[in-house]
This record gives sequence, C-alpha cells and structure tokens, in this order.
Amino acid sequence: MRAIRGLVFDKDGTLFDFRATWSAWTRALLLELTEGQEDPAIRIGQAIGYDLRTGDFAPDSHVIAHTPAEIADVMIPFLPDVDRSALVARMSSLATETDLVAATELAPLFAALKGAGLSIGLATNDFEVPARAHLDQAGVLEFFDFVSGFDSGYGAKPEPGPLLAFTAARGLVPAEVAMVGDSVHDLVAGRAAGMRTVGVLTGIAGKDDLAPYADVVLPHIGHLPEWLATGGAASS
Repeated sequence: MRAIRGLVFDKDGTLFDFRATWSAWTRALLLELTEGQEDPAIRIGQAIGYDLRTGDFAPDSHVIAHTPAEIADVMIPFLPDVDRSALVARMSSLATETDLVAATELAPLFAALKGAGLSIGLATNDFEVPARAHLDQAGVLEFFDFVSGFDSGYGAKPEPGPLLAFTAARGLVPAEVAMVGDSVHDLVAGRAAGMRTVGVLTGIAGKDDLAPYADVVLPHIGHLPEWLATGGAASS
C-alpha cells in the first residue's frame, strides 16, 4: 500500500460543521426569496430537504451535497417570478457572507499536515469563489495547493473529475491520496478516483451511512493525524 502524499477535502460538513453553518444560510435564503412569508418558505424548504421550523436537514437534502445550480433547479418551480441565473448568483453571494463554524481548530491542523509534506486540496460542490473566501476567512487558504468548485471546469462530485484534477495538478497518483468528506457523494467520488476514503461525522450522514464507502470513519478531521500515523490503514 502506497504512503499517503495528498489529502483532498470536501468543505461543508467536513471543514465546517454542516448544521451549525448552513442551517442559518438556508433559512435566510428561503425567507428572502418569499419576502419573509413562512408558509411558502416552509414549502420550498420541504422540497430541498430542510425544515424551516426546526432548522434540521433531511438525510437526502439537496443542500448537503448538490451544487447550487441543482438546488436552484428544485426551488425554481416555486418561484415563477425569479430568474434562475439571478437565483444562483444570489446563492453564491449569500454563501460568501455566511458565518462559518469550524469542525475543529483548522489552522493548527493544516499547518501540521503541510509540515508533514502533504499536498492539500479542496473539492467542493459549492462555487469556487465562496469556497476560497471561506478558506481565507478560516485562516487556512494558504495551506491549500488546489481549490475546485463545481464551476471550476472539472465537474462535480460524485464524479471523480475534481479529485483527479487535484492529483494531476500535484503530480500524484490516486493511490497516494485520501478523499476526506462527510457525505456519500464525497466517498463515492473518492472510490471512483481510486483513492482511499475517509468519512467524518460533522455532516448529516451517520457512521452507518458512510461506512460502506469509507476505509475509516472519524468523528472529525482533527483525528486525521492519528489515522495517518497508522499509514492510512482501513478500519472495520
């Protein structure tokens, strides 16, 4: 088994706690789109797998792993007077303004990973511009060698294109890389790319959801150094 030389991360639910970060964003978006009217906001929320009253996401919510354009496609039938392109642009703008809740202390973790000689990438189904803004806001952008959004030209997860673009950019082979994510989409993409896969429990999916697609499931990314010290071994 090859030594791990690179890590490619998902963003939301992996670097940042999903519920704590994106529930407020989803609520604000829905109420803005419906001019503060709760009943239509609740209906649109149900369509995308979000409960406006509790702030919870369904396990199959579109917000968890789909691209902003895919989320917009689900909402548009409820918004006959809203232009799709304008909606997608507003989603990007609002995402940039979102307050982030880190899954663990990010700067020390990524400093240690880079100090160990690892290449670090991000493959998110968010837009690239907000993704870079979020990494910068969290104080970790400098540690990332590669950042890809769904609009960066490499495709979107669960397809492996963004992950393979990372390996190509860093001169790695997939067997030397681990994909780290909180959703089945992330891990399916990692497997399709020929990478090891690490699930984390800071998203909506539970261990039983992720385990069939993961070499290991960790509570959060702060446990990565300990796992890497084992050589990136699979765990039952």
